Amino acid sequence: QLQASGGGTVQAGGSLRLSCAASERTFNNYGTGWFRQTPGKEREFVATISGSGTSGGPYYNDPVKGRFTISRDNAVNTVYLQMNSLKPEDTAVYYCAARTSSYYAYKIEHYNFWGQGTLVTVSS
Repeated sequence: QLQASGGGTVQAGGSLRLSCAASERTFNNYGTGWFRQTPGKEREFVATISGSGTSGGPYYNDPVKGRFTISRDNAVNTVYLQMNSLKPEDTAVYYCAARTSSYYAYKIEHYNFWGQGTLVTVSS
């Protein structure tokens, strides 16, 4: 089970940190990713990190490179998404996801478990 939190409303140029807490004790065995979705659009890949955090990657979609940072702390079974220099186009519901493989992944269909989503609104 995944529980996402940390969303909210922020002005353009501001920062937010999202958290994704897992109930799985062997969380280091699960590659994890963040995706986002706006009404009427498909869910979009944002960032991904391997289960260990060091086995390749992390990787980011081009629109967020240099602004977002994905990280994880397996001691507390949590993955984070630090979002800086936020833009109005970053407004979306953000979802965390985990897969039963320690490797990172870009595609939605590669993930087995999803959090409930947390809304990020960036005002101009």
